[in-house]
Amino acid sequence: MGISNLSLRNRIFFTMILLVLGASILIAGVTIYQYNEEASDYHTDRLERKEEAVKEEIAYVLRNTTFEVVARKLPIIFKEKGDIFRIAEVHNLPINLYDLEGSFLVKSKQSFFIDTTNKQLDRKVLDDLKSSSDKRVLYRTEKAGETFVTSYSYVTDNKFKPLAILNIPYAEDDDFITRELTEFLQRLGEVYLFMLLVAILLAYFLSNYITKSIKTISDKITKTRLDQRNEKIEIANAGQEMSALITAYNGMIDELEESAVKLASSEREQAWREMAKQVAHEIKNPLTPMRLSVQNFQRRFDPKDPQIDEKVDDFSKTLIQQIDTMSNIASAFSNFAKMPAQQKEELNVTEITRLALDIFDEDYIHFSAEKEEIKAVFDRTQLIRVVTNLVKNAKQAITQTDYPSIYVSVTTKGDKVHIDVADNGAGITEENKPKIFEPKFTTKSSGMGLGLAMVKNIVETYNGTITFTSQEGKGTTFTVCFPIISDE
Repeated sequence: MGISNLSLRNRIFFTMILLVLGASILIAGVTIYQYNEEASDYHTDRLERKEEAVKEEIAYVLRNTTFEVVARKLPIIFKEKGDIFRIAEVHNLPINLYDLEGSFLVKSKQSFFIDTTNKQLDRKVLDDLKSSSDKRVLYRTEKAGETFVTSYSYVTDNKFKPLAILNIPYAEDDDFITRELTEFLQRLGEVYLFMLLVAILLAYFLSNYITKSIKTISDKITKTRLDQRNEKIEIANAGQEMSALITAYNGMIDELEESAVKLASSEREQAWREMAKQVAHEIKNPLTPMRLSVQNFQRRFDPKDPQIDEKVDDFSKTLIQQIDTMSNIASAFSNFAKMPAQQKEELNVTEITRLALDIFDEDYIHFSAEKEEIKAVFDRTQLIRVVTNLVKNAKQAITQTDYPSIYVSVTTKGDKVHIDVADNGAGITEENKPKIFEPKFTTKSSGMGLGLAMVKNIVETYNGTITFTSQEGKGTTFTVCFPIISDE
């Protein structure tokens, strides 16, 4: 999970912790770098001081010798009284002397082991020494984890002319500085560990304090609904930015309530207009054939016609049929407009479903139940209405099917009862699926499209749901689901 997915509180918390850790790492890095620089400068200055002291000792020996002061006599001069060993012991440094051509002359250490001292200096050393402005060169090397600095400089005679080349190998001993650095870093680590603990506590409380107001606003926004009264935010001692945000939210709530009232009023007016249009349209449909029948009877009415009784009877049947159609229309709109009764009865879903199917005598309607008794709280009349509406829809869907079949089943799943009405009819197209529960929507040539909308309204009143699955050319299954009464 990236940092962009973290909450603001966690971002503030981790940022403060990272700042403390980053500062401690940075200071430790700078300290180590500074110690290394100081150690390097210390060793360079120390070598230079020792080199000057050695040269003064050598000059003293050359001023007081009885031998001729030339390069070839230097081994005799320094070994006669052991001066080379004394000087090396005093300064705790190995000393090597070469002539101006780089040939070995004398050294301060004697060993029974194989002598590894260079007998001839590299040409590069001689060239670098000649080209150096202060007639002195240093070479730094590392062996076995230790750093060595080798110094080369001229030794002059009594007349300050170059006499020989002085070579001093110097091992940089950093034990003391390393110990000091380690102790300092340990103290620094202890201090920053304490600071880290303090920073964690401060970051925790500070992040909570900063995000408390934001979380309150976020919770309020999450609970904001258009269909309910929303509470305003009241936070004492909020900062300037939070106060501006709270003021904007509270203003939005006021505007939202005004908009909700206007929208509800507009929706009610629009719903009544649509309902009035639909009622007028449905009533006009039977009125037209009634008008035509009356006009036709009026033109052809002849009291002397021997078939007058038969014609009056046909005319009466036509009017009665259209009047029944208008009555059905009025009943359908009345049932849809009327909310389902809130009468709650403890009933046997299996028994009521079987009773609802008794009005159908088609042999292709099949019924099955998982149990003979499945208890639920529902209105008896409304449940019958739900089942009969779904079966009627299924019957109308299989009119073009060669071998029609409708299966009605009652099962339980967990704490719910399921009533499934499945047919092998034409199915529902993908285009029509989203609109199947909308009022006035129908795919039939007759009807008002209120049946499924009414069923959905009834089922949801009793904390239930209605869903469907359908495949064109294979059929549709509607599933009504609502809570059952536990036997426990």
